[in-house]
Amino acid sequence: MDSNGQFVEWAVVGSDIGPLLLAATGEGLVSVVFHADDAVRDRALKRLEGQLGAELVESASGRLAEPIRRLEAYFAGGLGEFGLRLDWSLTAGFNRQVLRELATGVPYGTVVGYGELAGRVGQPGAAQAVGAAMGANPLPVVVPCHRVVESDGGIGGFGGGLETKRRLLALEGVLPQPLF
Repeated sequence: MDSNGQFVEWAVVGSDIGPLLLAATGEGLVSVVFHADDAVRDRALKRLEGQLGAELVESASGRLAEPIRRLEAYFAGGLGEFGLRLDWSLTAGFNRQVLRELATGVPYGTVVGYGELAGRVGQPGAAQAVGAAMGANPLPVVVPCHRVVESDGGIGGFGGGLETKRRLLALEGVLPQPLF
């Protein structure tokens, strides 16, 4: 249990970009992990247990029921805004500021440059730091780091891999659908 006597619920769910590990506290969705095969899942759960100091319980029917439903709707092309309660406890400082701006200020079907996002949080010279914040995003897809691109039109990096980023941007209509 965490300091509030609560469990962290987790589940692995299938998606168009492979298995996703989701975890939620009483505050809201706290973690999304890409490519959650058994080895990735086990490492992520061990890390979460240490970070949150909480007992982890596998359950897709409690706190995760709504996030799972909304992710399914997103991948089906029927949801542009997640509207979920989020637990920001795995990020702090500049990273949290950037991720909150991304979550509220870069809507579905749009992209923003690293430098522009840095400027929006009052740090116009911090494009590289924005890139680092994207790489440390504990809530990818829901906090849409895939929508952050290079100012010259390049796709930029992505913790889930460039193919995953391309697929998410294609789903949102930013890129053409891949031919596969």
